Amino acid sequence: MIIIITHASLRNWRNFREVSVDLGQRIFVVGPNASGKSNFLDVFRFLHDIAKQEGGGLQKAISQRGGVSKIRCLAARNQPEIKIEVHLSESIDSEPRWKYILEIIQETRGHRHIRVNKEEVYKNGELILQRPDKYDKKDDLRLTQTHLEQINANASFREIADFFNSISYLHLVPQLLRHPESFPVVGIPEDPFGRSFLEQVARTSEKTRKSRLKKIESALRIAVPQLKQLTDTKDETGVPHLEAVYEHWRPHAGKQQEDQFSDGTLRLIGLLWSLLESDSLLLLEEPELSLNGSIVSQLPAVFSKVQSRKKRQLILSTHSVDLLSDKGIGGEEILLLTPSSEGTTITVSSSIEEVRLLLENGVSPADAILSRIHPNNIEELSLF
Repeated sequence: MIIIITHASLRNWRNFREVSVDLGQRIFVVGPNASGKSNFLDVFRFLHDIAKQEGGGLQKAISQRGGVSKIRCLAARNQPEIKIEVHLSESIDSEPRWKYILEIIQETRGHRHIRVNKEEVYKNGELILQRPDKYDKKDDLRLTQTHLEQINANASFREIADFFNSISYLHLVPQLLRHPESFPVVGIPEDPFGRSFLEQVARTSEKTRKSRLKKIESALRIAVPQLKQLTDTKDETGVPHLEAVYEHWRPHAGKQQEDQFSDGTLRLIGLLWSLLESDSLLLLEEPELSLNGSIVSQLPAVFSKVQSRKKRQLILSTHSVDLLSDKGIGGEEILLLTPSSEGTTITVSSSIEEVRLLLENGVSPADAILSRIHPNNIEELSLF
């Protein structure tokens, strides 16, 4: 069963002191620099890191982020708890099938354990898990783990754990893909930045791998006309590579591998592969980077085509005028982040009267919204 996140509420999570927002099948997160776009996406990565089957868990997920002090909102003041609530539904129009609520707090005495202050699960409106429970009160160390991460404790709501575990995130860095040996990271079985992308491709079954690469090649022939015959291969030591024929002025085209591909080509390959990979929630960090503006302007249409087949939910951050120039993007699909000294707020763009009227009169989302995220007095930067 395909499910999507239809609502998220946050308290004291990074930039966000208190926000609550409904989510659709496709969400574009926009806002000024340092407003919290990446941190909003990281909420869902955090839930993934708790629930993932290898190397997961609450304590590790927090440790990877530098501890509670790096997660807790600076505007929180006397509210020590960090709270995340998400609703999971079968479609954006249906009532929540699941509600998951997690509240964590750091003890100020003893070993300063990070513990679960509250963990609740609702199924079709019925409360099926409520912590702390009587067993937690007998053994306080139980609260250093969520039930979400424990196979013997999440049987009644394993659908939630499986969903969080399946969430994927992509922010491919071409240099890491070309030269993973120069940026070794030990003990990370998954990597959204490109170090393990080629291994990920190689691990896919041959039939699926060839089918995906053929589809990607078709797209690349439009975006990069000189490239054809995209395939995967391995060198004499067994290291996987991508390979394509690059047509040029010489009569016999030469083969190239990923270390000779442009940044834009590598990012486009990674993006298209990720879109084809599964039906789970996909988080994309600025997918426009390194891509030609004419290609970026077509990405919303690509997303829609994939979603029409897979019903896959996408949440992505962007600064791109080209990407938001697509008039097929609705105001209800754009979350506008606005920072302040009291934390960042999140507004669905269609709820802003001026923006709604502009969109209804045929103005592109870029023209209707992006002027609202420009820093004040930005022209003074040229005086540097």
